Amino acid sequence: MWVDLIITLVKIFFILAITVGFFAPVLTWVERKQSALMQDRIGANRADIMGFTALGLFHIIADALKMFTKEDFIPDGANKVLHTIAPIIALVPALLTFAVVPFGGQYTLFDKEVNLVISDLDVGLLFVFAIASLATYGYVIAGWSSNNNWSLLGAMRTASQMISYEVTMGLTIIGVLMVYGTMRLPEIGAAQEDFLRWGFFLQPLGFIMFFTASIAENKRIPFDAPEAESELVAGYFTEYSGLKFGMFFMAEFIEMVTIGALMTILFFGAWHIPFLPTATLLSWFDFLGATGSNIIVMLIQIGVFFWQGGFLYLVSNDSSVDTPPFSLRPDHEPGLEDSSTPIPGKYSRYRARNPGAELKEYAYGLLCE
Repeated sequence: MWVDLIITLVKIFFILAITVGFFAPVLTWVERKQSALMQDRIGANRADIMGFTALGLFHIIADALKMFTKEDFIPDGANKVLHTIAPIIALVPALLTFAVVPFGGQYTLFDKEVNLVISDLDVGLLFVFAIASLATYGYVIAGWSSNNNWSLLGAMRTASQMISYEVTMGLTIIGVLMVYGTMRLPEIGAAQEDFLRWGFFLQPLGFIMFFTASIAENKRIPFDAPEAESELVAGYFTEYSGLKFGMFFMAEFIEMVTIGALMTILFFGAWHIPFLPTATLLSWFDFLGATGSNIIVMLIQIGVFFWQGGFLYLVSNDSSVDTPPFSLRPDHEPGLEDSSTPIPGKYSRYRARNPGAELKEYAYGLLCE
């Protein structure tokens, strides 16, 4: 009994560490660097420790400290109780869905069978959709309780879009359920040990539709109407700051990690390596003994699973980058003539031909960084 409890607690801690402690913060850095690349900027690079910037990764720590110390602003006329609990309602479902998502197979460790899923439910896939849909209430409550028309409009857009595409996502996986004959996610993953039995090959149209609907479900470009800056300022979280805003931000990134993990299980072989069965992997490490070989294979397959999930996130996020209201690239500026004599400095020709460009670039850099 105590051993089972400890194993479960270890799995819970691992999931929280990998989602909240690693994927969510690191993916914010990835998105900022991706935005900088597309907008011809350097990106997050100012935070440093003793002059060492680590490619801007210290911005993750700086952002966390800023979230914890920033003023908790509640607008006049807002419902303080609902305004406070809305981010929690949005964040908790994103974390709970991982309770039934397996991140590895079944392994024998010290003569005990260990299944790498926190809760192996018979209706695991249904549980994911049921719990994930609860986050909609958090967004609606956030918009309504803010006493702001733009926030309310963003909340209504969010609710209508999320509910609509949840239906689409549910319909696209019916083919997968019929093929594998189960709603238990560990069984669906185990059934894809054969490369040609991957869901992507058996249900290619289902994957394309699920992939598209998942981008819309997460409110990413081009499905970003709920947060349309040109129309709604920032949508449902316009009146949020500090840690509350951070919780909404964290919920969105954790949802994307969950969607990536779900796509990996349903369509891309879960934790399996193409053309390399688990039995073959175990045979390679027989010299380590039963427990040692299982530990090595477990670590390899966990790495494969999260690598595939992270890769699917990056693919789905490839077009999810906001473009600036003006171009910083010289060749995109109307009427800008090329110059064969470069002036030292980044965007030098753009600055030389356009008075005020430095101020404009600096102002937008402040907004982005």
